[in-house]
Amino acid sequence: MSMSKVLIVEDEEDIRELIHFHLYKQKYTVFEAGDGQAAIDIIRAEKPDLVLLDIMIPKIDGLEVCRQIKADKETESTKVIFLSAKGEEEDIVKGLELGAEDYVAKPFSPKILIARVKAVLRRGTKKTTESQYSYAGIQIDDAKKQVFIDNEEKKLTAAEYLLLKFLISSPGNVYTRAQIVNNVKGENHAVTDRAVDTQVVSLRKKMGEKGKLIETVWGVGYRFKDNEA
Repeated sequence: MSMSKVLIVEDEEDIRELIHFHLYKQKYTVFEAGDGQAAIDIIRAEKPDLVLLDIMIPKIDGLEVCRQIKADKETESTKVIFLSAKGEEEDIVKGLELGAEDYVAKPFSPKILIARVKAVLRRGTKKTTESQYSYAGIQIDDAKKQVFIDNEEKKLTAAEYLLLKFLISSPGNVYTRAQIVNNVKGENHAVTDRAVDTQVVSLRKKMGEKGKLIETVWGVGYRFKDNEA
């Protein structure tokens, strides 16, 4: 079985070598780029499954690289994890809204980075039917608009139901508040960040202990915990 291909886009050679070493140990096929233009050339030629993408890189910055990846029909399915320095929260949010799957803050633990890589690559293999969602003891029957947690039905409002269904459909993915609003309410719907936070608090309470699976990503938004990561 062929292993996934991963491209490291990082202008600091020592960091590239460190990441390359740990990916190689996991038997991934690894490519490297030190700037945005080189990254785009490799992506078009090699079609990697995942790009580990630093934001602040020469020639073309990471945000523009991500935008080009997701805008191209041949590479739009390529997964992206941003490597971000502390204090780049606004850029992280922009990156997620461009379609990136996740981010890892520097300095990072190689073990955590590899876990994130595995989790993001694995998400492409998770399947749900159009009307049934099942994860971590939570079952959603979309046809009947019912939610069961550990076989006990939970009564949710329409907004809470849509929020849960959206988050649980992609465990581990980080979503900004704007993404949540656009996917749950529709684009250009006027909902404040505070309203999203209030909805999350209410949903967590109704979910009981399972409410802890909805994680706050400070400065960015929310994600549904991926238990396998």
